[in-house]
Amino acid sequence: MPMAAEKEGREVQVRALDGRSTAVRLPPGASVRDLKAALRSYFTPAQIAPSFHLFLKGAKLLLDAEIGSLAIGDGEFIVLISFTKTPQKWSSVGTPSQKQGVNPPKQPEVSAAANSAWQDIMGDLSAMPSSSQSDAASKGFYSAPQSSSSGSSSKRRKTCKENGNRVNGTAEKHNISKKSGVSKSAATSCHDMHPLEPAEMVQHLKQGLGKDEQIVHIQEIPSREASFTELPCRLSEAMREALNSIGISRLYSHQSQAIQLSISGRHTVIATSTSSGKSLCYNIPVLESLSQDLKACALYIFPTKALAQDQLRTLLEMKNAFNTDIDVKIYDGDTPRKDRLWIRDNARLLITNPDMLHVTILPNHRRFKRILSNLRYIVIDEAHSYKGAFGCHTALIIRRLKRICSNVYGCHPTFIFCTATSANPSEHVMELANLDDVELIQNDGSPCGSKYFLLWNPTLHMAEGRSEASSVPRRSSSIVEVSYLFAEMVQHGLRCIAFCKSRKLCELVLAYTREILRETAKELVDSICVYRAGYIAEDRRTIEAALFGGKLRGVAATNALELGIDVGHIDATLHLGFPGSIASLWQQAGRSGRRGKQSLAIYVAFESPLDQYFMKFPHKLFGKPIEHCHVDSHNLKLLGQHLACAAYELPLCLQYDERYFGSCLNSAMMTLKDKGYIINNPSGSLSSSMWNYIGPEKSPSQAVSIRAIEQDKYKVINKLNDRLFEEIEESKAFFQVYEGAVYMHQGVTYLVEELDLASRTAFCRKADLKYYTKTRDYTDINVLRGEFAYLPTSTCRTNSVKTTAQANDCTVTTKWFGFYRISKSSNEITDSIDLDLPPYSFVSQAVWISIPQSVKMNVEERKLEFRGGSHAASHALLNIVPLHMVCNASDLGTECANPHETRGIPDRILLYDRHPGGIGIASQAQLLFGELLLAALELVSTCSCTSASGCPNCIQSLTCGEYNEVLDKEAAILILKGVIDSERSYFEAEDASKQC
Repeated sequence: MPMAAEKEGREVQVRALDGRSTAVRLPPGASVRDLKAALRSYFTPAQIAPSFHLFLKGAKLLLDAEIGSLAIGDGEFIVLISFTKTPQKWSSVGTPSQKQGVNPPKQPEVSAAANSAWQDIMGDLSAMPSSSQSDAASKGFYSAPQSSSSGSSSKRRKTCKENGNRVNGTAEKHNISKKSGVSKSAATSCHDMHPLEPAEMVQHLKQGLGKDEQIVHIQEIPSREASFTELPCRLSEAMREALNSIGISRLYSHQSQAIQLSISGRHTVIATSTSSGKSLCYNIPVLESLSQDLKACALYIFPTKALAQDQLRTLLEMKNAFNTDIDVKIYDGDTPRKDRLWIRDNARLLITNPDMLHVTILPNHRRFKRILSNLRYIVIDEAHSYKGAFGCHTALIIRRLKRICSNVYGCHPTFIFCTATSANPSEHVMELANLDDVELIQNDGSPCGSKYFLLWNPTLHMAEGRSEASSVPRRSSSIVEVSYLFAEMVQHGLRCIAFCKSRKLCELVLAYTREILRETAKELVDSICVYRAGYIAEDRRTIEAALFGGKLRGVAATNALELGIDVGHIDATLHLGFPGSIASLWQQAGRSGRRGKQSLAIYVAFESPLDQYFMKFPHKLFGKPIEHCHVDSHNLKLLGQHLACAAYELPLCLQYDERYFGSCLNSAMMTLKDKGYIINNPSGSLSSSMWNYIGPEKSPSQAVSIRAIEQDKYKVINKLNDRLFEEIEESKAFFQVYEGAVYMHQGVTYLVEELDLASRTAFCRKADLKYYTKTRDYTDINVLRGEFAYLPTSTCRTNSVKTTAQANDCTVTTKWFGFYRISKSSNEITDSIDLDLPPYSFVSQAVWISIPQSVKMNVEERKLEFRGGSHAASHALLNIVPLHMVCNASDLGTECANPHETRGIPDRILLYDRHPGGIGIASQAQLLFGELLLAALELVSTCSCTSASGCPNCIQSLTCGEYNEVLDKEAAILILKGVIDSERSYFEAEDASKQC
């Protein structure tokens, strides 16, 4: 700077995020503090902001820094970013005084990352519009709370780097709704409605919504030409004419092969891509058989009711073309009781699900004698969905079905399976249905349009902490990002499904997207809706009809639409977070591009370690083989349950039934005998080997839940018209409905005015509210056979890394003691109300390992937070589990520490199964626990973050019940190392003692 200019001071350009700018001349030696004071005096954005920071080239300027020392080049400017100071009272989550126990060490100050995570969650909830006709978003400058990112993207972006990805730090004009807090750059908010093809949409996103380099990878999947064959010669002339009448004169090669094998009586499994026409592979041979033998029947088994409804439509179209009087009916939980007798007496093609087979058809098989004695085909679609505990239950149900068909009705039906691509389709279905052989068909002859698969990682920005040095990088809200993408698809004529992992996320995405569309394309607001579990059957059918008929342009859906439902032509799928398995991701993506059309799939990442792992290493997603499907039909616990059901249906006989239930049958029967469930009646020639059911339940199948689905549910009713909105499982009810709660349905807010505990009914009324609500609750995990962790009496040696980890039954108890009213506009708690609700408890299973006292002492001697370390170590284990097992992190929970907690928690690392009754995940995790500990240590120790509270890539969890408030990364590393070393020493000493 020239000497004269230096004496006169320095002129700097300052720009606000709404585009307004000013020039400020400051005297020599002036500081950033002086600059802020000058701006406060006359610059409107600074005057109206509650508080603001100044940034230069992405770095926040310290108040005492001299303006003359700043390296400001020609054309460069200082950026003014507004924020609201974090209120202190929102973090004071109390706990009931009656649960006093051992006082933990004093907790450290809540970290900036914890503040940010809490604000993210509150920001998401604050996006609920006050009514379905809420006003359009106001335009202009507005500052939302300081560190909110989800639902309120007011955290401004700095230039920084993570994993080599540049984050754009340019200042832009923002279009923000004060009502919800949803924000996005006005430059990227598209108001155009010109139709775009998927390839054009990719370019459109690059130049607009994704211009900040959110698109980290584009995988272009090439198209595939069809391979046709003539109609099989074994088809009747009537079938040929019927197919021709619906436009089918030839078949794909895999369809022809499957049909010929099935007609010849061979068990088959068709493992081809999504939307490859698998339904014809079983519909043609089944209808052909039923038309030629007027007594023949068939049974279709689908995992969901929606899929059954979809297949019914397809079958009725084929049946009408075939000009046959074959009665095709659905028999499931939605079937009116008045229709069931007629269906049992007349239907020849029965569509059902494993649940109905289990609780109704098999226990009452004599009522279905006509169908079961003439059963020619059993079709099991979406066979890949039968895995884990549900798959194990289904495998035993199919064995019970085969046993009844053979031993009672002398029938041996042919099986036809359809499945998505998996690593072991033949082995999986053979174990599922207890078959010795099956014909595999996997050479896909169907055409496939090209697909663009985008990995979308929300941009990084700095979340302000409580001090200058405590700012941490955080990503923009994935929920907001996917909502803008959803709006883009709808506006540009691409029919779309936005897949979300939970009901709440579906409702939030709908609310956000509708608000965006009110600004950009108001006439399309009602062209989208939510499709999810919980809705009553009538509402589900209405939404399905609108979706199939093309009246809806898009839906936000859970995995209810993941399976092979033909929803018409879908152009694009959005995926909010990793769905739990690569197979599920491809299944969801396969909903778009049917009938050879070009399509688009966009996977939008959360900050979770698994999502960020795939964003950083895309080849792991696209190059990794599809996971194996496993069922354990020899699980002794479940085998015993189903043997009791089988004995009720037909007395058990070791001589004849071992072929169905395996070599463990005798020991399982003896266990049932000792428990008083079956009895041997030695009268008659064969009676000595026959075992009858004498158990306490009138029908044992009613006591066996095959999906760990709760029977007790709370109804939510609109008080104005007595309309039933949905039914919520008891374990989830008090998080959503209680007197004073804000409840959300199809993007509209309601106030719960009354909760009748006796009838399990919540009454609500539509309300224009300026706040939302959040429960105050806590959850205890009581491991049965000891509250605290002791040295185990048995150890696990089935894996390469030995472990003393134990899997035990546990009781999980959640107690609700109050709720907060939180202002939508400020995210500040305005009121705290007490609640008197009954606790909810369920028995599940936990896997845990004790933390040696020496390890705890080592942590505390270093002045680190032991409780924060054990909490963080549990999170690390939770985050790493999906990389080693086919499950979701949300399936498991851990003991999360609250900074205001006074109750004692055992010194252990624990994961528990969140599902009542358990679904076997804890038992699987026990077998891998040694490897999980090593992987968790590697995850935490190699993470480059420097914050004591870690980051979402290592020890923070988006499912944390206490918002990651008490975490200590360094302590977690010491604890994981200490536990691993203790394990190693234990087994070395044990081996040494055996050699002596």
